[in-house]
Amino acid sequence: MNLKQITHRLYTPEANIESGQAQRLWSACERAYTFQPIYRTSGRLMAVEMLTAITDREDASRRVPPDHYFAAITTAQRVEVVREQLSLLEHLESLFLRFNILASVNIDGPTLLAIRQEPAMLARIARLPWIRFELVEHIRLPSNASLAGMPEFGPLWLDDFGTGMANFSSLSEVRYDYIKVARELFIMLRKTAEGRNLFTLLLQLMNRYCNGVIVEGVETAEEWRAVQASPAMAAQGYFLSRPQPFNNLEHVLLQLV
Repeated sequence: MNLKQITHRLYTPEANIESGQAQRLWSACERAYTFQPIYRTSGRLMAVEMLTAITDREDASRRVPPDHYFAAITTAQRVEVVREQLSLLEHLESLFLRFNILASVNIDGPTLLAIRQEPAMLARIARLPWIRFELVEHIRLPSNASLAGMPEFGPLWLDDFGTGMANFSSLSEVRYDYIKVARELFIMLRKTAEGRNLFTLLLQLMNRYCNGVIVEGVETAEEWRAVQASPAMAAQGYFLSRPQPFNNLEHVLLQLV
């Protein structure tokens, strides 16, 4: 894809080195997008999450972990990725409106703050009320920055609760629309009867901080039944659907009618 290059002033030698490394990675990699459905525990489709696959431009079989890629490139480059993603989703707007589903886009705090300085992009986001930004933790916010009070991005989701920074301290900062529980936490708590009881209590508590909990990484029928019997509102994972190309989105939606 042809992307407009964005540069920003860097003052230290270390920052210049990092910028050079980011530019080399940016030039060496290709981005491709797929989606994974998110289903309510009733079985009804609620949303699709946009996923990014990163490959070597010269060797498409060589994958780059997305979290490593996004942590390595600059904030300006991450903003360009969001533009790219919005453009793809805009072309599918009629489907999201027709079937009344949401599309979630992963984003980190510094990128949200950078987009906040771009009125044209904010206006574009405002025209797409079916998009939700899903906050990830690949890049930390500056110590003096906060995500509280950012209504221009609509209701925010929190990704991967139970890993890294996505814990109860996160819940005190922002009133999230939905919170996604990481598979690692879900599986760890399922190992014992005590853990399963704790999982139920944990979700009940989390529901006080948001409008619903989504469990990630459901891979078996047993796990899906456990989520359906819990206070969770929805789930996603390979048991429900593997990631698919966006060309399949209309077919997937029509199957649910």
